[in-house]
Amino acid sequence: MNPQLIFFLNQSLQYLRSGNFNSAELLLKQAQKVAPKDPEVLRLIGIIKFNQKNYEEAIGFFEKASKQAPKNGVIFSNMANVLLELKRYEEALATYSKAIALAPNYAEAYSNMGNVLFELERYEEALDAHAKAIALAPNYAEAYSNMGNVLFKNERYEEAISFFSNALNLNSDYPNLLGRYIFSKMHISDWTDLDGLVNLASEKIKLSKNISPPFDLLPVINVPELLLEASRLWTNEKFPANPNVTIIPKVTHQKIKVGYFSSDFYNHATAHLMAEFFELHDKNLFEVIGFSFGPNFEDKSRERLRRAFDQFIDISQMSENSASELVRSLEIDIAVDLKGHTQHARTKLFSNRLAPIQINYLGYPGSLGAPYIDYIIADPTLIPKTSQSFYTEKIIYLPNSYQVNDSKRSIANNVPARLEVGLPENSFVFCCFNNNYKITPTIFDGWVRILKAVEGSVLWLLEGNPKARENLIKEAAARGISEDRLIFAGRLDSPDHLARHRLADLFIDTSPCNAHTTASDALWAGLPVLTLLGDTFAGRVAASLLNAVGMPELIAKDQNEYESMAISLAMNPEQLKALRERLEVNKLSSPLFQTHSTTRCIESAYSAIYDRYQSDLAPDHIYVPPQPQ
Repeated sequence: MNPQLIFFLNQSLQYLRSGNFNSAELLLKQAQKVAPKDPEVLRLIGIIKFNQKNYEEAIGFFEKASKQAPKNGVIFSNMANVLLELKRYEEALATYSKAIALAPNYAEAYSNMGNVLFELERYEEALDAHAKAIALAPNYAEAYSNMGNVLFKNERYEEAISFFSNALNLNSDYPNLLGRYIFSKMHISDWTDLDGLVNLASEKIKLSKNISPPFDLLPVINVPELLLEASRLWTNEKFPANPNVTIIPKVTHQKIKVGYFSSDFYNHATAHLMAEFFELHDKNLFEVIGFSFGPNFEDKSRERLRRAFDQFIDISQMSENSASELVRSLEIDIAVDLKGHTQHARTKLFSNRLAPIQINYLGYPGSLGAPYIDYIIADPTLIPKTSQSFYTEKIIYLPNSYQVNDSKRSIANNVPARLEVGLPENSFVFCCFNNNYKITPTIFDGWVRILKAVEGSVLWLLEGNPKARENLIKEAAARGISEDRLIFAGRLDSPDHLARHRLADLFIDTSPCNAHTTASDALWAGLPVLTLLGDTFAGRVAASLLNAVGMPELIAKDQNEYESMAISLAMNPEQLKALRERLEVNKLSSPLFQTHSTTRCIESAYSAIYDRYQSDLAPDHIYVPPQPQ
């Protein structure tokens, strides 16, 4: 090989490994002049184009390289990586298969093929592919992490924990891994060395290491600056602003065009909260378009949502680039991300700047840390003025609660007897239907003290999975609480789930991640919610709801007050009865469940930010005045 070519290749590889793609590209262009058809030069340029998000150019270079080296499996594996990124899953799968046929010992191709199979929901095949990668490369941390992700998705948490642990032992700084390991343990209420793990995660975030999806940290971190940094790190690595995006030409529409983006336009908590809001949009002033990228479940919720939108467009099978081009062609004025950093999000769409104004709302309780998201919808309880610095977005302050609700949500008429659901007939029933992963040792210790103080009382919890139930019973026993004082409830359809709230006496919340939809469920069903005010968005949601329903006295300022209030309410049935009666009145008259008023508030915000944009004013905090109920 030409010595000059060897020099260019070696130097460019060093730049590539350090992430200096511009310098690597300059060297490789020099290499092209020396050897224009060299397959390794073409392959490396393809990798650079891939990292620059020039996906079609990347494929072009890999195709040229494969023509020069048709038996090089690595080139086909690189090409498949681009196809995976473009969501051309079947093509990616075929190309990985070709790579493996040419390079049967190439572990990376097996693991990446497992990622395609994961996206295609062919989970057992995905596990087989990752297992082959591990067999070929026992020290390949990424394959262990990928295997863990498939197991996590299938709620096989104990197995996932084992693979995540192996990956961490191989690479303690592997991206997005430590937080997912902690989150997996929280799903089964395995609190072994939890404080140490959370402290470790916090220290790594302070060192700007991307060790977790932001959502995974919400149940265990109550420090807003750490959550913001975690979001920034996640966004910068996975969804940086696309440098190739063109400026959206300024246009004026007769109606403000608003696009709502979600994977949850079916029988899902988001749809349950927002359906009536979509229906109540003023269609004389707004054109409302739903963009769905979730499963195509044709249920009653989806049917209702289709009718509510002016257009309903399924982009689930489209690549980010194709979907972005489609959305931009529709000249959306305001794009609302209803997912944020949650499962099935497509943040990359927003990195392509879908609309001149982009909003983070409802799905993720916190900042996305993304420079291309202009606003977040919140309220003064969620984000006090002193906390504005923990958000990269400007705040749209609704006058009451940020959370929109559906006042048409039905509650089943038939309420089962306590004995039918395993509850003792005459005991005081504390209830928490939050996901098990929100239960921390600190809050559980408090619950135990409450149970000990209120003789004969029981705690009614949602059963997320059998292992969580087993561990929670074990943790209770270790604290002197017998198994019969923890009652577990299975999942039910929304009307029946709402109805069974009436069997409980008091909902006691988790911290630092509160009840969100579960809190509004309880309040709508007439069950008082006692919450503990945290320092983060996720830890202040229930307080926001209680303020909006006119019951701020149920917001505890610290752990001691939280426990004292729970015990006091259980010991004073007349006081609790008065609260329940007031809740029944308030839920029909207070702002929380006045969907029409909340809709007008959000529309008022849309008009204000649209006017700012049309006047060439930068985004700024917006304070929405109260609207008629």
